Amino acid sequence: MDLNYFKKTRILDAGMGQELLARGLVTKGTLWSATSLIDEKYNNLVVDTHLSSIEAGAEVILTNTFTTRRVRMEQNQVGDLFHFANQRACELAIKAKKISKKNILIAGSLPAQNDTYEVDKRDKNTIKKDFFDQASIINSYIDFFYLDVISSGREIDIALNIIRKLNKSVLVGLHIKKNGKLPSGETITNVVNKYKDENWLGVIAACVSLEIIEKVSNELKDLNIPFGFKANLWAVEEPLPAHRFNNAGYNEVGKNPNITLGKREEITGKVFSEFTKKIIKKGATILGGCCETDSSHIKELSKLK
Repeated sequence: MDLNYFKKTRILDAGMGQELLARGLVTKGTLWSATSLIDEKYNNLVVDTHLSSIEAGAEVILTNTFTTRRVRMEQNQVGDLFHFANQRACELAIKAKKISKKNILIAGSLPAQNDTYEVDKRDKNTIKKDFFDQASIINSYIDFFYLDVISSGREIDIALNIIRKLNKSVLVGLHIKKNGKLPSGETITNVVNKYKDENWLGVIAACVSLEIIEKVSNELKDLNIPFGFKANLWAVEEPLPAHRFNNAGYNEVGKNPNITLGKREEITGKVFSEFTKKIIKKGATILGGCCETDSSHIKELSKLK
């Protein structure tokens, strides 16, 4: 993996989970996108969603492993499928790449291992095991790791120690609150200065609003490292941790997060592009979408290269 890859403008993919739901996925409990891996009838939806981003111009796709973390699997009484679901996600990403016949990269989504948008305060060894087990499964299938929506420097440190041993480079996705800091209260600058090493490909604001991205763009610019974003289009500026709005059991139909968080329908691909131009002027080279973005947004981003 070329450590200078993100020094040039690169296009990441769009969101996966919400797009799968829009395409007809019916989820079980709080598995959300992981349902599409466990239930074989939805596997082609995953491939098609990857392909839609690739065809729109994405140069990097993420494995659909955001909700295949152990905690989420065990909460839904399918912990025995942990290895299967993570491996299947990688296989489907590779299938999409082969079908596309394009020389795209596959990033291994390694998410926060407990709740999304919230600091993982569990014992260090528990977090370490969760990161290690998921990373070990997907490692052989991917070009680099993407730390996906991480909320504290402590979690980054634990994950990085594992990634080094697996001899992979990493793109670090920090979740940022509207105060410009991580949920842990740490600043972006402090986290990057403390934990950045030779394996970092860059740093991005992960699953945050356009307003927050713009707010922290000057700070990101001053870090002297490739930077950018994967923006969400939730209707709320600061999304709540997932467990606060979905307590469905595995055998129940899971409540779509956008029922609670909403969607900014006004942010079309062209509006997204105009916003992105402002961030590019500040030096951003890593451009992509997260929750509620789709291929129409990526298509407009790809025109900016």
